[in-house]
Parts: sequence; structure tokens; C-alpha cells
Amino acid sequence: MTRSLSDRALVLAPHGRDAAIASSVLNESGLVAEVVKGVPRLVLELGRGAGLGVVAEEAFTDSDLKALASWIETQPEWSDFPFVLLTRRGGGLERNPEAGRFLEILGNVTFLERPFHPTTLVSLCKSALRVRHRQYDARARLEELDRLTSDLRELAASQDTKIKDRTRDLAQANDRLTAEIAERERAEERLVQAQKMEAVGQLTGGLAHDFNNLLTAVVGSLDLLLRRTDDERLRKLARNALQAAERGAQLTSQLLAFSRRQRLQPTPLNPNDVISNMGDLMARTIGPHIRIETRLDPQLWNALADKTQIEVIILNLALNARDAMPAGGRLTIATANVDRVPLALSTDLAPGEYVAIIVSDTGTGMSAEVKARAFEPFFTTKEQGRGTGLGLSQLYGFAKQSGGTARIESAEGQGTTVSIYLPRTDAMIVQPDACPAKPPRRERLQVLLVDDDDGVREVCAAMLEDIGCIVTAAASGEEALRHLSSATFSIMLTDIAMPAMSGVELARRTREIAPDMPVLFASGYADLQAFGELLSEETVVRKPYRLSELAARLEAMIDQHRAENVVELRPQ
Repeated sequence: MTRSLSDRALVLAPHGRDAAIASSVLNESGLVAEVVKGVPRLVLELGRGAGLGVVAEEAFTDSDLKALASWIETQPEWSDFPFVLLTRRGGGLERNPEAGRFLEILGNVTFLERPFHPTTLVSLCKSALRVRHRQYDARARLEELDRLTSDLRELAASQDTKIKDRTRDLAQANDRLTAEIAERERAEERLVQAQKMEAVGQLTGGLAHDFNNLLTAVVGSLDLLLRRTDDERLRKLARNALQAAERGAQLTSQLLAFSRRQRLQPTPLNPNDVISNMGDLMARTIGPHIRIETRLDPQLWNALADKTQIEVIILNLALNARDAMPAGGRLTIATANVDRVPLALSTDLAPGEYVAIIVSDTGTGMSAEVKARAFEPFFTTKEQGRGTGLGLSQLYGFAKQSGGTARIESAEGQGTTVSIYLPRTDAMIVQPDACPAKPPRRERLQVLLVDDDDGVREVCAAMLEDIGCIVTAAASGEEALRHLSSATFSIMLTDIAMPAMSGVELARRTREIAPDMPVLFASGYADLQAFGELLSEETVVRKPYRLSELAARLEAMIDQHRAENVVELRPQ
């Protein structure tokens, strides 16, 4: 089985152009996709080797699945072949009764409801392929372990002919074998958990991307309504709706934190300073019936992390502790230097030095079942309306994205301890300088706006015009290039994840036409590292954005690229 066969995606969609479109999208994303016709051919190609299967639901509806079910049932112990099933009614049993049957037959299946965004399909397929690669690695380790086991068995068979002092060596070899088997079982358990978290993270990241596009249109429209009406009743309704939309944006931020797709702003900081500055806030938040103790290491190293995220995480842990101690108790926040990675975290952390933040309570604790699911998004033991189930999942995503990890120790009736490990940094903490005064603006910006979502494009154009810009809108990268060939623009504002041509590829081609024109990217999906070196905190505005934020980012881009230019934007 060649490497290309073991990595390919088998696409089975019998009706229409679904198979051709899906394979084209996957091939353009760098994956190897091959269209198969019929379930028998799918089973045959599975026997030859594949990385994942992308199957339309209707391909299984009237087909005999016995051969496929037999192939799945007889997979080697290291294999759990992943499928992405394209459905018209989702994966929930209440909407799609057939989902339970497919889940039972296929086992490792992810449901993707149609219509779907190409980016979501590519993201799910890449996640499935990464899981498959881990299975290949597990196979190699199992084969190596089987080889070692075989060697040891041959050695044991020859011991009868050797002297007694060789018996001791055999016993030691058997002890090592037992330890290796036990370690393999622990590694397999961690691998299964990591695969589950990775798959759920990819799914939540894709959902957040689509939701942020919807919120951009909602927030932008409400912003414009507030600026264009003096009716206090309408303004009150609009403000209420805007607050709800911003809560939705916070929800997607938490989803992106779990899936490790949020944009962090890591800076050198000392967690002791962050915790000390939160004392009054936590005291007011959790109430007088809970005693707060701090045990901060006076020689604590600096860490490289996002200060705002640390504050949010500590506050969420304090709220969880409060709910776990309704009759009162003690909340302890401690810090410590970790000069070597603990053995229990050796699979989660790279070798090095870390700073630990430990939050403990004397509350009700967790059962083993609850502890195993604590980091899953939307999982909560609180009654309805008291929690979203995203606090601990956000903590886990932030820690992993920062280069560290998180760990929970808990037992029923014995309280809970959550430890966060962040990488140490030798960089000095820099105090922010005062903002320099900006020169007055005199001309209007000519903005080329590019976004494939009609609602987002329409609202964003209205926002730009409202702050005095002259806007030319384009629905794709190709249309934007046609405008660039016939007109001159001050700046381009483009979405990143677009079909056919991404915003980053558009920016690269734009440099050939207008090398000095600045480009501001907009993204509702924060996995920006995959798009190349053009993206940074200064060149990206996150969806959903407010009108004032958009105006400020445009001014900052113009200041950075053309310090001598003066452009007038209407006051906010």
C-alpha cells in the first residue's frame, strides 16, 4: 500500500455533481480525492487503502451494506476508519432517524449537513486525515511492540538451556515487557481522548466560522440603525438586540477557544500580578460565604500568554467553585514554577519549563464520569439557564493554543483542583507607551470590499459609506482583480475564507498590480496560521466587528503604510 493510497479521500455521491464538486474542493485544498461509484467499489478501494471516506447519505439508503459493515467490523485493532457523511437533515435522531443506523454501521462517522461551506468540508476532512495518521502511528508502534514481544518470547524459550544467572535477566525482561504493555494501554487511552477532542474542536470551529458571518451582518445592521435614528424606543430595542448579538459573539469566541482557533495576544506577564489585581473582582463575584486564599510563589517566572484570557479563565473557575460550594467553603489560588514536565503530562507538554496556575476548591467534586467529560464543549452539570458548558472547554483550548495544557483532579466529596500550565518566557514585561497623537484626516478612502457572503458584504459596505468611505464591492477574488485593473484604491478589505480564491491568495495577486496598497483581512474563523505569512494582529479584524472598530483598523492600516497620507473619517 503506497503512501498516496493510504492518504486519499474516497468520495461516493451517486446523484448529481456532488461527487465532482466535493473531490474538486478537496483536491484544491491539497488533499488527494478519488471518486468511486457504488458501495461495492467503495469496499474494494477501502481494501486497497484510504485515509477517509466522504459519502452522501443517499448512497447508503437503498444499498446492501453487509460487505461494508463486514469490512469495518474486521478492521485491525489499531484502525478506526473515519467517514464524513453528507446528510440533508443533520446527525440528530430527532431530525434524521437514519443517523442512528449509519452511526451503528460506520462507527467513526462525522455528520455534515448540506448545504455546507467548502471550508467546513475541508476542515472536517483534514481533521479526519490527521486522526487517520495517528492511527498509522499507532499501527507502527504496535508492530514494533509485537516485534519486541516476539524477540522476548524467543529469548524466554532459550533460557532453559542457559545457566541460572540468566534466569534473573529473563525476569527483568519480562518486567520491562509488562511495563511497556501497561504504558501502551495508557497511551492508547490518551490517544482516544485526544482524537475525540480534536474532532469536536474541528466541528465547533467550523460552526463558529458560519455563526460569526451571521453575527457580522446582525451587529453591523444594528450599529447603523443606532446611528441613523433618534427614536429612543427604536434605539432601546436596537441596543437590546446588539447586547444579545455581542453575547453570541462571546459564545463563538469560547467555541474558537476550545477548538484552538481564536486569535490570542500573548505577551510576557507574571500571573501573580494578574491574580493580585483580580482580588476585589472575585470577592464581589463569589460572595462573602466563600473564603479566598492565595499562595503565590514570590519567585514566580514570567509566562507568555494572553492576559485577558487568563483573567476570564480564573473568573470562570471561581464561579464554578462558588456553585460547587453553596454552603460555603474555601477557594485557593496558587502559582508555582515547574522546572520539568511531570510524567503524567509527558504526552501533553513538550520538554521545557512552565508556570502553573492552580485553582482548588473544597466543593462537591466530580465523579469519574463527569471528570472525563469536563473539557467537552456544552457539557454541564448545572441546571438549565445557569451555564453554557463552555467555561472549562475554553480553558482547555486557551492552554493548548498557548503551548501548555490543563489538568483536572477531582473526586466526589473531596473538591476539585484545576491546574493550568503555561510556557515560561525570559522576555521582560514591557509597559505600554502612551498613544501618539494622530494627524487630522483630509481625504476620503477609496475602499475595495471583497466578501462572498451577500449579507456581510451589503452591511459592511453600508458601514464603510457611513464613515465617509467610497466603496466598490466584489463578491469574489476574480471580480476584485477586475476592479483593480481598472481603478485605484486606498485600501482593500477582504474576507479570508472564500471559495475558489482565498483572501490571502487575492492579496498576493494584488501585490503584482498594486504593490503599495494596504490590505486589511476580515475573518470569522481564527485558524489564520494556515493561510501564510501575510496575516498578523495588525492586518486582521475579527468578525463580528463594530463600526467604530472597523474605522479604527482602517485608519491604523493607512497610518502604517502611508504615514504622510491624511484621510478624513467621520467622527464616531
